[in-house]
Amino acid sequence: MSQPVRVIRQGDLVAADPTPGMLRKRAFEVPTLWAGRVETAPGSVSAWHHHDRNETSLYVVSGVLRLEFEGGEGYLDAAAGDFVHVPAFTVHRESNPTDEPSVAVIARAGGGTPTVNVDPPAGLSPSTS
Repeated sequence: MSQPVRVIRQGDLVAADPTPGMLRKRAFEVPTLWAGRVETAPGSVSAWHHHDRNETSLYVVSGVLRLEFEGGEGYLDAAAGDFVHVPAFTVHRESNPTDEPSVAVIARAGGGTPTVNVDPPAGLSPSTS
């Protein structure tokens, strides 16, 4: 039988999966699902990373989340109310081009390593956080 329904309070979130330039907090992790939130400080640029075999969904709660990714031209911005899908193994980085914090809720499905920090892809700049 699976675990009973539970509520994870904001104060019970734990720091997890560090990537320079971002603060991730895990709500829970089970074999094929990881859930939590991420805060990106104003002007921050994260290091390059991917999420292994996990498909990642983000829901932007507040602010602007800017994404750059290997194979993409330029960047994509997601604002409060937007959803973002990051396919498995996609090397990317997030940034916050505004003067307000960016907050997003994360759900990862697949059961791989939650975060794998990597060197910048060829031709793309490293983090400037």
